[in-house]
Amino acid sequence: MAISKLEKIDNELAKARAKLSEWQAKVKELEQKRQEEENAQIVGMVRAMNLTPAQLAVFLKQPGQLPGVSIS
Repeated sequence: MAISKLEKIDNELAKARAKLSEWQAKVKELEQKRQEEENAQIVGMVRAMNLTPAQLAVFLKQPGQLPGVSIS
């Protein structure tokens, strides 16, 4: 018995939904990887500044204003 047009469309729809699910998972994974890399870069930049936790707190409240500290 031949597959009806409706069955063909249903099969195609099921395949498309499966692909959509795969792509959504891929997007979520890539977004997470991007966030992790961004965080790693931020941590690296902060560590490169060689600030104490107190100095970092001041810097974050008033960027560029650390009395007696030269950041280069």
